[in-house]
Amino acid sequence: MSTAFMIPEPALRIGIGLAAFAAFIALNALVLVYLERKVAGHLQRRPGPFEVGPHGLLTPVCDALKLVGKQLTAPDGADRLLFWTAPILSFMPIFLLFLPIEFGPGLYGIKFNMGLLLILAFSGFGVLSLCLAGWGSNNKWSLLGAARAVAQSVAYEIPLLLTVLAIAFMTGSLDMGELVAAQGNWPWQWNAAVQPLAFVIFFTCAVAETNRAPFDMPEAESELTAGFHTEYSGMGFGLFFLAEYAEMIVVCSVATALFLGGWKGPVAPGPWWFLLKVYVLLLIMMWFRWTYPRVRFDQVLNICWKWFIPLALANLFVTAIVVKVL
Repeated sequence: MSTAFMIPEPALRIGIGLAAFAAFIALNALVLVYLERKVAGHLQRRPGPFEVGPHGLLTPVCDALKLVGKQLTAPDGADRLLFWTAPILSFMPIFLLFLPIEFGPGLYGIKFNMGLLLILAFSGFGVLSLCLAGWGSNNKWSLLGAARAVAQSVAYEIPLLLTVLAIAFMTGSLDMGELVAAQGNWPWQWNAAVQPLAFVIFFTCAVAETNRAPFDMPEAESELTAGFHTEYSGMGFGLFFLAEYAEMIVVCSVATALFLGGWKGPVAPGPWWFLLKVYVLLLIMMWFRWTYPRVRFDQVLNICWKWFIPLALANLFVTAIVVKVL
């Protein structure tokens, strides 16, 4: 067989990685929907889903079939191009975000020496999709939700990037694998122990960036019906739903790589450690949603501009001095 028709190894690896990530995203959406309901039930001292399947295990499958079977509609007066572009745009960049993440030694989609920058760059498309959804829906609640999403994202991206810079200064790299390699196997050797303030700021900003409670102002149902996705039904809403859970996995994966030693652990380091840490962070995000009340929008912005940004700047300044001196 002629070598001219052989698929280059990097392209083959990326193709296999994209297919694996597509299956991973779909499976995790089902798992996280089930976990979300069970966590909500236990935290609120009520039964979770029990009716469909043993202990309600088939409930997420029924939810998915219901979404697929629903009719796709667009409201009168909506800009159909923007309206239908928004959910697609919210979901498509997700695959790129997973490619640079190193789930284990050599277990990644693409080796890129600026993988963290790639993730930060393409994650901004999520906010653009919310803006298009609100603008194109011809609905005042959707437009208000979109405006909130833009203001919240612009604010919380600043302290998030400042904490990432602090870790990059310490490591001297933006490569996801090298960020993990710079940490040890034990918890006191992880960046979360060295930079606890940066970890708290990063994780809180990640919760806000994914529009999770108590920062879910763009879709506050008590005020805006459903915010930016008020007019969406069927898989139009389903794509936003999938994108939110996928973004949760991405931000928890980045937090694991930056602060929690990635795939390293005290015993037999490997991808299982990485997934364990990611799911612990996901459970904490669910705990936040079903424990803390939603804050006002002015409070959301005040927390960021008055507290997180000054603290992140101070942390970055101290980190730069320590790195320079040492």
